[in-house]
Amino acid sequence: MLHRILRVDHAGEYGANRIYAGQMAVLGRSSTGPLIQEMWDQEKEHLAKFNEILAESRVRPTALLPFWNIAGFVLGASSALLGKEGAMACTVAVEESISEHYNSQIRALMEKDPDRYTELLLVIKEFRDDEIEHHDTGLEHDAESVPGYWLLKNAIQLGCKAAIYASQRV
Repeated sequence: MLHRILRVDHAGEYGANRIYAGQMAVLGRSSTGPLIQEMWDQEKEHLAKFNEILAESRVRPTALLPFWNIAGFVLGASSALLGKEGAMACTVAVEESISEHYNSQIRALMEKDPDRYTELLLVIKEFRDDEIEHHDTGLEHDAESVPGYWLLKNAIQLGCKAAIYASQRV
């Protein structure tokens, strides 16, 4: 269970970094650039922490990282091509999926052995709170005003669920 959790969390933070990289490639010089950069900087810290935890725990990352590298960047850039609202809609969709996933992991670790996983629980809770903050930031910056918001959000969340499933196993 621990290996699957660490593998998927690392993959998720890696993918989030690539999404923000794609968004910055398109919107980095716009007025939205600093906001995206701020969220990306937090994701960089998350990824660095999971890189550290993977090494300490001797857990291999998912073999799908090369795919998530491309898919994340393409998702970020393509959503940003829809403008600030598209980028924010992508952020809302992804961060909502990740925070829900973190919540399910917190429940599983609490049921399994909360004393054994105290440090990991603190990390996941902190990162979950950051993801919720990013989600709320996206809503505050007009995510829901992009044409086809519901469709875009649900398509991205379906992709997130597939990525979570695959990254836990491969």
